[in-house]
Amino acid sequence: MLPMDITGAREKLVTMVTMTDAGAPSGAPVPQEEQLAEDTRVPWRLSFLAAIIGVALIAIAFTAGFMSLYEFASKALWFENEYVFAHRWTIPVGVLAFSLLVGLCQKYLHAPTVIHGGFVESMKEGGSGADYRTFPGAFLSSLFSLVSGASVGPEGTIAILVGQIAAWIRSTFRVARVSESARLGFDVAALASAFNGIVGSPVFTGVFATEVEVGDRNGFTFLIWNLVAGLVGYLFYFLLGFTSFASMITFPPVDVLDPVMVIYAILLGVVGSLLALFAGICMKGFGRIMEEKFGGRVVLRTVAAGVVIAAVCYFLPELLFSGETQIHDIIRNPAALGIGMLLLFAILKLVLLALSFKSGYIGGPIFPVLFSSTMVGLALSLAFPGVPVGIFVLCVEAAAISLALGAPLTAILLVFVVSVPTPAMGALIVTSAITALILGTMMKELMARRARKQPSPAAQPA
Repeated sequence: MLPMDITGAREKLVTMVTMTDAGAPSGAPVPQEEQLAEDTRVPWRLSFLAAIIGVALIAIAFTAGFMSLYEFASKALWFENEYVFAHRWTIPVGVLAFSLLVGLCQKYLHAPTVIHGGFVESMKEGGSGADYRTFPGAFLSSLFSLVSGASVGPEGTIAILVGQIAAWIRSTFRVARVSESARLGFDVAALASAFNGIVGSPVFTGVFATEVEVGDRNGFTFLIWNLVAGLVGYLFYFLLGFTSFASMITFPPVDVLDPVMVIYAILLGVVGSLLALFAGICMKGFGRIMEEKFGGRVVLRTVAAGVVIAAVCYFLPELLFSGETQIHDIIRNPAALGIGMLLLFAILKLVLLALSFKSGYIGGPIFPVLFSSTMVGLALSLAFPGVPVGIFVLCVEAAAISLALGAPLTAILLVFVVSVPTPAMGALIVTSAITALILGTMMKELMARRARKQPSPAAQPA
């Protein structure tokens, strides 16, 4: 499967909103005429809009609390713990301990995972986790995953937890009972509030959900709900002073645009595409290995992954976690590591991301991919010092995230939010993302042609 392949992602999200509080299909199907009529009326009901705003406030308040807890735990256990700095042996001990807890949460508390999802599904997993009875396990497993040192970002955990909270609210207060579309829109609006707050953009989830066609014929209605809820989440985070990902990675401005820079952007789009393709290959490979070697032995699976993560990060502690903290120190002085080490970091981060995903840790892919892309960009900037470093880093990021998510507009918006580029730099970012989109489409078509040429099992001789 290509990294950009989002087949089944929308269907997976739709499935979750047809589940009741017991996690089973909710009663008899609603006649099509009745559902169409309900879909037409629901968006304009003040009561439903009030429910959207209400769930948005609950979602962003929970997100702010969870992210604060995650930040506190990370600092107390790792980043501001002098004992850990002085005794490196604590790294494998901590990684293995939290990996064991992740496995125990899955086995005994039925915590969900993103093992059978891809990049896009990980950000929508909250939808398919509508059996909110697993919330305690999901909460603990999410927190343990984030502080275990595994290469996963917080956006995937937020998706799962907020999705379950929205499903519980929907079931308990009997919101959107008739229309399946309204139930889906209600849950996605909760995710919009959470994501827009932590990303730092009032339109992030509206663009993402629209781009991957969540809602089908009701896409415009969903966009309204997403914008309303997303604005609530964004204002909550901004006005209360919580730290979002906005302006997280900035470089000296690029104010001049010439044809040579455009050629650079195209070439860097190819580099970013190869990086995303490598990530997809790792995902597929580790998915097969974990299934063959461990099957349903979930505790052994996460502990085995923890052994690998602990071994790598004992020697290279910069690769712990998603990379959102370590990336700043590396950007300030990439020459201290050198080209070879930066490229090694880029490769290993994607390998650890795939291992973490397919072993049962809960999380998202954005920051590990961002970290890996940044390492490649910094390595290239050291090799070609005459080119502004921002061109290398931001163009590779845009291309890699575009192909990894299968959502180029979302990737462009994300890179714009975290880097605040000049108009000239923005044009180069778009050029790189378009290059990745074209290459991804060509690779997808090539794989489809190969699949058509292969004989079907029925046609093969016995």
